[in-house]
Amino acid sequence: MSGVRRPVDGLRSPRGEVAGLVYFGRMVDKLRLEQAGKLPEEYRANLGEGFDKACCDFLGIPYEKLRGRVREGGTDEEILEWCGKTGRARDLEERRIWGVYLAKRGWRDEMSDRLVFRKKEAGWEGRAEIQTFFDYIDADEGRG
Repeated sequence: MSGVRRPVDGLRSPRGEVAGLVYFGRMVDKLRLEQAGKLPEEYRANLGEGFDKACCDFLGIPYEKLRGRVREGGTDEEILEWCGKTGRARDLEERRIWGVYLAKRGWRDEMSDRLVFRKKEAGWEGRAEIQTFFDYIDADEGRG
């Protein structure tokens, strides 16, 4: 892998928030794109893994249940509300803390070596501004 992937229409940054919750909207976007047959192949292998799994665990929802709910349709907010009723409801403070945690993954934590590896793989060893996985994802998709 080298350089930047082509941006995917309909796939937002992991920093995007739904009712104060980062990443959730991106995960829902990927499921909608998958359902429509528009999700690029390189994203398919990790569906339900990584940040998807972490977000579902935070919400107390199995990924496959969320996939089924997204297929039923509805807004991001309606789907998140369903998550709160079906799994664990998270208040605004819990969402804020989660957002701070997730947005800093790869920065001085147990994922730092993985981020260094991914940067090297992309030929971005000299890109000091990429300090977190959110930074990496945005750069990889042409947003940073």
